[in-house]
Amino acid sequence: MADAIIVINSGSSSIKFSLFVENGEELRVDLRGQVEAVHTKPRFAAKRRDGTKAEKAWPEGTDLGHDRALDHLFTFLRSELSGDRLIGVGHRVVHGGPDFGGPVRIDAGVVAKLEALVPLAPLHQPAALVPMRRLLDRAPEIPQVACFDTSFHRTNPEVAQRYALPAELHEAGVRRYGFHGLSYEYIASALGRLDTKAASGKTVVLHLGNGASMCAMESGRSVTSTMGFTAVEGLAMGTRCGSLDPGVILYLMDHRGMDARAIEKLLYQQSGLLGVSGISSDMRALLASDDPRAKLAVDLFCYRIRRELGSLAAALGGLDAIVFTAGVGKNSAVIRERVCRDAAWLEVDLDPAANAAGGPRISTPEARTAAFSIPTNEELMIARHTRQLL
Repeated sequence: MADAIIVINSGSSSIKFSLFVENGEELRVDLRGQVEAVHTKPRFAAKRRDGTKAEKAWPEGTDLGHDRALDHLFTFLRSELSGDRLIGVGHRVVHGGPDFGGPVRIDAGVVAKLEALVPLAPLHQPAALVPMRRLLDRAPEIPQVACFDTSFHRTNPEVAQRYALPAELHEAGVRRYGFHGLSYEYIASALGRLDTKAASGKTVVLHLGNGASMCAMESGRSVTSTMGFTAVEGLAMGTRCGSLDPGVILYLMDHRGMDARAIEKLLYQQSGLLGVSGISSDMRALLASDDPRAKLAVDLFCYRIRRELGSLAAALGGLDAIVFTAGVGKNSAVIRERVCRDAAWLEVDLDPAANAAGGPRISTPEARTAAFSIPTNEELMIARHTRQLL
């Protein structure tokens, strides 16, 4: 009988899950899948390690909701455990605020503190709390662990965490937190197996997906990142605007009559690649389009990366490597090529054949600044943290 850990990543309309089983000192993923469109046309799909699948679909218009989707999911997962022993459930939580600097065992008090952080991550935090509450109610004997996207950045120096606002606001929690920390933590661990110089040196990791950010790391520790108080700061993203002059918010309130909820919807759901192009938030669709608005959106995306890369290299005082990860970063050779071309002044020299092949090393052997393409694995990091804490 082996120890098993379930990892849950709950979003606003979907629930992704993985089942990890101890295999000696390692954790082996035996199953992964998701329940998607839980409010409109729910569909459950899982794929086992041996390639076999399990699927279930509900009629269109079914509002299954997170609770009933979780009930179906946990019934299925219990049947899959067979002879293995479930030792805990790990959850991805986007925002840990100032109180949570690392993984924590979940109880009602922790859930209450995390609920208070909903205004800081309105797209992500509410959905993450649903499976925690469900399990506390239905299976309180199963240990649960919350793992935070903000924790990895707690090593940032105080000056990198501050906004130029009165000290009272900083003490109240208005500070730069940074996100995608579980992804960056995994890349830091994986990079050491590929290039010891990059792992122990000054590296910028580009987590480029529908949500996008960049992190400056020295010796595998976060120094600063492009996201701040919320996950809307920094790069242009799929539907999020990225960094914005606060005066724009005042203008929208005073001269457009927009209230906080309308502005929230604009910044989080109607901007970014979708807002600029008017076509799609999907980078693949924009790269395939000949519409000038699609080209502008892609150009803006790459331009913002170029500016932030210079800023992060300055914060590090030099640069030894850059690493691409997440959906766009790992899968789009075109975006990697554009970013590396823009970074030629940092002595990044792309190897076109290696880039087309997807890496892991995509720069020439002679390049002073190495470039890599590495798939991230946030679920594995959550499973590792859960095992370690329990």
